[in-house]
Parts: sequence; C-alpha cells; structure tokens
Amino acid sequence: MTLLRIEDLKVHFPVRTGRFGGGKGLVKAVDGVSLTVNVNETVAVVGESGCGKSTTGNAVLGLAPITAGRITFDDRDIATLSEAERRHVWREMQVVFQDPVSALNPRRTIAQSIGEPLVIHRHPKDQIAARVDELMDLVGLNPDQRDRRPGALSGGQRQRVVIARALALNPRLIICDEPVSALDVSIQSQILNLLMRLQRELGLSYLFIAHDLSVVRHIADRVAVMYLGVVVEEGPASEVFANPMHPYTEALLSAIPLPDPKLRDTRKRIVLEGDMPSPLDPPTGCPFVTRCPIAEAACGTARPDLAEFAPGHMVRCPPRLRSRD
Repeated sequence: MTLLRIEDLKVHFPVRTGRFGGGKGLVKAVDGVSLTVNVNETVAVVGESGCGKSTTGNAVLGLAPITAGRITFDDRDIATLSEAERRHVWREMQVVFQDPVSALNPRRTIAQSIGEPLVIHRHPKDQIAARVDELMDLVGLNPDQRDRRPGALSGGQRQRVVIARALALNPRLIICDEPVSALDVSIQSQILNLLMRLQRELGLSYLFIAHDLSVVRHIADRVAVMYLGVVVEEGPASEVFANPMHPYTEALLSAIPLPDPKLRDTRKRIVLEGDMPSPLDPPTGCPFVTRCPIAEAACGTARPDLAEFAPGHMVRCPPRLRSRD
C-alpha cells in the first residue's frame, strides 16, 4: 500500500542575477521528481550536496513551495487540504533533521523538547510526563536525563531526543534528512539500528535522505539516486548496489570504503571530472552530460526519461539501456 506519492514534483526558486542584481533567473532545485513510499518501507534519496534531495523532503513537509506536480499522503492531495486537515496530516508526518544541536532549543530540558509536540497538539496535560518517559525508554535514553539540557548530552543522545520528539504523535511517515551525517561512524550505526528497530516495532515508513550510499546500504528497501534536481536511477537497494546502471551511481558506489584491503585493490575508483553544474543554468539534455564518461552526442540534446532496465529498476541513461538489448 502506497503511503506517500510524489508525482512530477518541481520546486523552482526565482533569484536575482547579474553584477548588480538586475537580471532574473530560476533555480530549478527539483525538476520533475516522482517517487513513492509504501507502508513500512524505507526509500533512500541519495546524491551530492545541491542535487535537490533535501528540497524534495522540505516540499513534502510544506517547508518549500511547490512550483508544479502533486504530493499525496494516504491518498490525500496535500495541496487541497483545509487547514484542519493539514494539521492532522502533520501529526502523521514528522522529520528528523541532520544537526540535533540546531534542532533542539538549548534552553529547554530534554523532557520539554520531547513533549513539545504534545503541548502544541493539546495532548492532555496530565498524560504528557508519562508519554515523555515512554518515548525516552523507546529510544534508549535514561530517565535521569529528562531534566538535562542538550548541551549536557552527546551527539548520539541528542539525536535520540530528536527521534523521540518525532515519535511523540505516533506518526506513520518520518522524513530523515541526513540524520547521521553529523555523528561519528560508530554512533551512526547505533542510530541506524535504532531507526530499523523502531520501524519494525511501530510500522513506520521512512523517506531517508543521505549523500553517502554506504549509510543507506542496510537500511533502505529502495534507492533513488538524484542529480541536479532529477532522479537518474531508482530501484530495489539490493539491485542498485549489485548492478548500478547509471554512470553517476557507479561513481558514488566506487567511493564507498571497503574493509577488505584485497577488495580495494580490485575495484576501480571512478573520479568524476568537474563540478555539478548550477541549477540556475542546467545543461541542455541529460543533466549529467557535462561529467559523464560515456556521453554521446544525443545526450546533450534532450533529457532522457526514466526507463525500466529490470523489474522495478529504472535508469535515465539511453546508452546503458541500449547495452541491455
């Protein structure tokens, strides 16, 4: 069952250009993204900084204006909801941001931060303390930490507070926006394991945003790789990792550290030339054409559509699709 559906989403921002700001331009942060997240599923959106993955998540949350396209949650078009209906949807859709330091008010205690959504949504006051204790236990925080402030906690503990707060209203979907990128590697695995346990126990769905494919290897059911505002490859995580088809996906996977030195010697590291073009002036045709090692003349004339390479495995690369035939 599909919980979240994103259809041909576009998020464009008007900007001033030129030396004195006299010109006008359009930043195409997201330029035609379609994704679905099913019940009890984790869909990872990965790509370099500036590819539009966080803007996609913000558009779902109502934090970025939608230029075109449609977002439905539980078969309800978010754009057409009344204020009361939208408020109900926000209860079922929560977010865990990248930096727990900036996500938490340093003046509030841990109990106050976790209980904030309960207060805002008028949860019975005499039940808030018990609910906070329940949430702290659920994410692995000790009861004696409830009166501490964020500055007295470690980075991993602060992120557990943020997760507990996100769970306060019993959501069905959590948008995880780089939730472990600010943490040490050893702590990253703990938080990822926590998220997977919570999904099993509570039946959660995740839209998991990350720039590092190694982070999503074990947590994601499906992976969508974004580049310059569009999805260039999407499919089951096992299929994308085992058989990447888009040159950009191959380059990202080649950068994942391997623990076995013998395997490191056998794998070719793909280093992309140049930087990602500006979304203010994207290339004509395929968005990856300026850095692609297998680009053809036709790649610079028209943007290719996502096409099915294998069941459920989509790729936006005609040269690779032709190699299948």
